Amino acid sequence: MLRTIATFAATALLSTAALALTVGSPAPAFTSADTLSGKPIALADFKGKTVVLEWNNPDCPFVKKFYSVGAMQELQKTATADGVVWISINSSAPGKEGFLKEPGQAKSFVATQKAHPSYYLLDPAGTVGHAYGAKTTPHMFVIDAKGNLAYEGAIDNKPTADSADIATATNYVSEALKALKAGTPIKTATSQPYGCFVKY
Repeated sequence: MLRTIATFAATALLSTAALALTVGSPAPAFTSADTLSGKPIALADFKGKTVVLEWNNPDCPFVKKFYSVGAMQELQKTATADGVVWISINSSAPGKEGFLKEPGQAKSFVATQKAHPSYYLLDPAGTVGHAYGAKTTPHMFVIDAKGNLAYEGAIDNKPTADSADIATATNYVSEALKALKAGTPIKTATSQPYGCFVKY
């Protein structure tokens, strides 16, 4: 099973060179409805704050890797407690794996997983996903207080679906957030995202 998953991970590895976005460039603007509050949000609302975008598919084994042991939730909790805006985005299209038909399903996912995103967006048309070139779940983006892309890529350096690997992995998102807070360069500003393909 793990070999199968690892093989799938390998096929899901993508070159960051294929992405249109580059670190240091302005993050694409977007407006969408937050399923948790029912209110619209826009990236521009958060100027002056660090923002994390997390592409999410509740049915993806690589997403389950982090949620099943509470690792994603802990990262969300730590980040938001530090003033970071965390936006989970689901770009699964109708009929595809991970598609959530209604906001209540997103609310249920967040409640069941005891997750701590600031917002959860449903993006079934893939508008936000395509704007960022989101390829996998998870695929992580960190946007600095000036609205520029500061990090994009994988959540960590262990491209497996085995949650046991989390303890010994280097978490790129955590490192990027710490560097932004300290005002120091981000050591790894890009990496190859891994996981399930976003089901556009």
